[in-house]
Parts: sequence; C-alpha cells; structure tokens
Amino acid sequence: MNTFGRVFRATTFGESFSAAVGAVIDGCPSGIRLGANDIQRELDRRKPGQSILASQRKESDRAEILSGTLDGKTLGTPIAVMVKNEDADEKPYEKIKDLLRPGHADFTYREKYGHVDWRGGSRASGRETVGRVIGGAIAKKFLSFKKIEVTGHVSEIAGIVAKKMDFDGIAKNSDKTAVRCADLKAARKMESAILASRNGRDSLGGIAEIRARGVPPGLGEPVFGKLDAEIAVAMMSIGSVKGVEIGSGFAASQMKGSENNDAFYMKNGKVSLRSNNAGGILGGISTGEEIVVRIAVKPTPSIARKQDTVNVKTMKDSEIEVMGRHDPCICPRIVPVAEAMLSLTLADNYLLWSAYENSKAR
Repeated sequence: MNTFGRVFRATTFGESFSAAVGAVIDGCPSGIRLGANDIQRELDRRKPGQSILASQRKESDRAEILSGTLDGKTLGTPIAVMVKNEDADEKPYEKIKDLLRPGHADFTYREKYGHVDWRGGSRASGRETVGRVIGGAIAKKFLSFKKIEVTGHVSEIAGIVAKKMDFDGIAKNSDKTAVRCADLKAARKMESAILASRNGRDSLGGIAEIRARGVPPGLGEPVFGKLDAEIAVAMMSIGSVKGVEIGSGFAASQMKGSENNDAFYMKNGKVSLRSNNAGGILGGISTGEEIVVRIAVKPTPSIARKQDTVNVKTMKDSEIEVMGRHDPCICPRIVPVAEAMLSLTLADNYLLWSAYENSKAR
C-alpha cells in the first residue's frame, strides 16, 4: 500500500537512509504548467533545518523531475520526481538498533516483517513525506487550474490556541513564522513552549488546520467513498496524526441541532449556507463551501529522556535515550504534508466527479 488515489495516483518510494526518496504521480492530466520550482516551493516548506524548532538534518531536498513533462507542461504520462538523501547519519541509530524506541513503529515493523531497516524510521520516518509533498505540489497545480486553493497552519500547540482565522489570513501569515501559525501573537508563545520542551529533553504535539476553497459541490460519494471519509483516511495515513475532524468536528457532540445545522438561503441566484459547521461536506459530498479539516498531531516520539524499553537481541528489559536530530514538535513541518494529502484527495475526487458530470451531459 504505497500508492494513494484511484485516478490521480501518488506512489511514494524510498526510506529515511536510502539513496533517495520521491514519488511517481500517475493520472495527472496533460497540459498543466509544471516546473521543478513548483515542486521545490512546497519541498522547501517541509524540509528539515529551517529553524531551531526543526530537525537539524541538512538536506537541500532538491527536486529532480525524471519524466512526465516537456517544455514546462505535463504530458499526461507518469511524473517521476526524485530527491537525494544527502545528510544521512546512521551512527546514532546503530547504537540503539536492538532497542525498541517507545512511540515508534520499531515493534510493529519487526512483528510484521521480521527483517527491518533500523536506520532512522525507514518508511515510518518523516522522510517518507517528501514523496507526499511532491505529489501534493503537482495536485495543487492541477487544482489551481480549476481555481481550487489549499492552505493550512498550526492552530494549537501545548494548549496555546490561535485565534480563528479566515482562509486569506491563514494563506498570508502561515509561513511568516517558524512554527507556521498564522496568528503571529500565538506563534511567539508556541515557539517559546517548543524551545522549553526541547531544553527539557522532551517534545510537544498540537493541532493543524487545513482548508480548501473553490471546491465545487458534488465531489464525493454518498455511502462508501464519502469525501470526508477519504480525507480522514488521507490525514490518518500521515505518521503522528492521531485524530481528524471536519467542520465543527467533536464540538458538534456538545451542540444542539439548531446550533450545528447550517441554514440555507439564496445568494445571487444560488443556494448558499449561512454557516459552515459541516466543514464543506454534507452526506459525504462537497457543498461548495470551504472544506475545513483539523488534525491532532502527537508529540515527537524521539526524545533524549531515558525511557523503559526492551532489547530484542537479548530479550531483556532495558533503557533507551534517543539521541540525534529530531523535531521537538512535528506540527510546523506537518502542515505542508497535510496540505499535500488534502490536495491529492481533492484532485482524485475532482477527476472522478468530472467524469460523472461529462457522462450526465451525454
């Protein structure tokens, strides 16, 4: 299961310490303007070493388009993009290769596969998300051709909650801070909290909010293949994501129907909604309103504090301190990954919806 999507498909490849990572995107229509810079822009938002709040692994993450484009346009053939791993350091992992890291997939990978790559996190590493971001960058280009936009930011870390922001505010300010929070005042507090946690040899989790606007009504299926269900699958496939909500989400459980229902009214000759508690999706199908998704992100499992574990070579209890270059909080770098997964989901569903619309016209 290394491929995501049905029509617009992204297959990611590579491990944290392999020669390269990347993706093959199949199903992207021809004629879409696409250059390496379009992909590089998104990779630069995800790459390590951006600030003291991120992993200090030094990777240029330079995108190399191997196939699928000519003269700056997509050909409709598979688009293969590779990013070389330039700063892989195995030494910290060699010392603990027989110790199960708490919070990591070491135990489950061993149970499932037996023979595993102990360097970094292999396919469970955040390094795998390079391929997702590549696919998302291409999906974003396709969606922009259809006037669909995707943006996101960190809305909460360590109980510090950003004020509510509209789409334009998030798009304008998200990348202005190292923590990638569009509320600049809350961002400063979040940054201080992350640094304090790192100095205490610990880590933090938080919440990221991702939005899409310009999505036409009609995307998604009414039973299996609901758009919100597919978005949830996409988000939960990202390492460290432990929860997903759409629109009012869990808050809806504390609301009355009269509060949670989005009333309809006519605007410029079209049916519109007065609120958006549904998060842009009703009955599994897009309404045309903004799609609003929030994801709960767990604290980075790699921490330098002593933790109890098991040595799988001796099969005895042991202790572990995970040293190395790790993010004290994953949230700032997970935003472009979550944007990518929402973009891939929307691109895939847009093509399916478009085919259905064309069949109706006939």
